[in-house]
Amino acid sequence: MALLETTKQYLRIDGTGEDAQITMLISAAEAYLTNAGIVKVETNTLYCLAVQMLVSHWYDNRGDIIAGTVSKMMEYGLNPIIAQLKFTPIVEVV
Repeated sequence: MALLETTKQYLRIDGTGEDAQITMLISAAEAYLTNAGIVKVETNTLYCLAVQMLVSHWYDNRGDIIAGTVSKMMEYGLNPIIAQLKFTPIVEVV
């Protein structure tokens, strides 16, 4: 299943009205992970989860974010995933 479709399921979004916005957020999340030293592997479930977490956070928090609230909570989940993706061999799930 395409990353757009699985991300829409993760966000619980039906229809195509938000596809352009979500596609842009997916691209931004992939760029964020690339800049963090992560190799793009769409078949790796941890990679997909990291993209979905970033997209969900950015989609839900389009306004100002109060430091120490939502962003800190997401950081605790995302940082361990990024560390694992950086320092473990790539495992593709088919």
